[in-house]
Amino acid sequence: MEKEKKKFEDKIKELEFIISELENGNTSLEDSIDKYTKAMKLAKECDEELKKVEEKISKIVTDDGEVKDFEVTE
Repeated sequence: MEKEKKKFEDKIKELEFIISELENGNTSLEDSIDKYTKAMKLAKECDEELKKVEEKISKIVTDDGEVKDFEVTE
């Protein structure tokens, strides 16, 4: 059975929890390394999700149905 995909917000909460555990200094070196590795993986996943969302919202559909990059003109 495939593991259920975590929501972005859940990943951020988990990342914040890991960071607080690492900051308190009460973990062993091995445990700290494991937590750091997990945190880096979560940070990478969140960054990838943000890039995908940014790519989606940077496009605009014109009246004729053409997808173009969104540009703000002053």
